Amino acid sequence: MKEINLRDYYPFYKEDTFVEVPDEIALLLREYELLEEAYRIRTYRYRAFYSLDYAGGIERDIAALDQKNPCEFVEQLYDREQLYKGLASLPEKQCNRIYAHYFLGMSKSAIARAEKINESNVRQSIEHGLRNLEKFLRKNF
Repeated sequence: MKEINLRDYYPFYKEDTFVEVPDEIALLLREYELLEEAYRIRTYRYRAFYSLDYAGGIERDIAALDQKNPCEFVEQLYDREQLYKGLASLPEKQCNRIYAHYFLGMSKSAIARAEKINESNVRQSIEHGLRNLEKFLRKNF
C-alpha cells in the first residue's frame, strides 16, 4: 500500500489529504503523470499550444468563419434539388448504383457483390448513368 496526496490529483482539495491506495493504483497514477508530462513536452516541442479537444471549440470557431450568405445557401439548395431530379430521371438500376457509390460510399465491387453481378457491369452502368445525368443537367441549366 502506498500513500498519496489527493491534493496532487484533485485541484479542488485546498489542504493536504493523504490516503493509502493499493500499489496498482499508485502505479496507474504515476503512469498518468508521466503521460501528461510527455504530452506537455510534445506540445512545447512542436509548438502546438492548443488542443483540438479544447472545450472552447476551435473547430466551431473555424467553421463559423466559413458561413455562407443566404444567396449561396439558396443556390446550394437549388443545385441539390437539380441533382436529385437528375438522379430521378435515370433508370432505376443506374440511379441506385450511382447513389450507392457516391452517396453511400460503397465500392463498385461491393455493389457488384450485393447485386450478384459482374463488376464490369456496375462500372459501365455508373459511367452511362453519369453521362445521362450530365446531359440532363446541361439541358436544365
